[in-house]
Amino acid sequence: MNEWILIEQLKQGDQGAFRKIVEAWQDLVYNTAIGIVQNAEDAEDVAQEVFVQVFESIQHFKGESKLSTWLYRITISKAMDHIRRKNRKKRFAFVKNLFNDRNEAVVHPPDFNHPGVILDNREKSVTLMRAVSQLPENQRIAFTLHKIEGLSYLEISDVMETTVSSVESLMHRAKSNLKKNLENFYKQDL
Repeated sequence: MNEWILIEQLKQGDQGAFRKIVEAWQDLVYNTAIGIVQNAEDAEDVAQEVFVQVFESIQHFKGESKLSTWLYRITISKAMDHIRRKNRKKRFAFVKNLFNDRNEAVVHPPDFNHPGVILDNREKSVTLMRAVSQLPENQRIAFTLHKIEGLSYLEISDVMETTVSSVESLMHRAKSNLKKNLENFYKQDL
């Protein structure tokens, strides 16, 4: 069925149209979320928040962009909000419990478990995703959308509401930062 028909049906409160939209776009939303939050449970929470917002704000969707672009924007926003909330909780917990029982600093590495990563590559993927999680927000978003979701620079510029040259710059800086972070990681490992 045509997505515009589904959108119009959803705007009229059709629950069946909402179910079809969720079925059609749930993988895109979940995969984008897990690429950013790097935790399966958190990605599920984000996906649920995304579809709640879609249902509640579909009246504001004007069709100036593709539905997928709108969903990417909502997903990125919800995922980044989720990370910020989690970081605030971690900071509070960190202040409460700076050290464990052995007087060692407590470290919480990201729990990355993407469904598309086969077991043999899981360790390399965890290392890469830790490095990605350390990128500045816009670099992390651009990198995730391009390398994990496979979006073109033009599509990313639509999602991020910026220019293609800005996306190129973000990707260049992200790759440079990742190279530096991964070189440091592998030097420590030797």
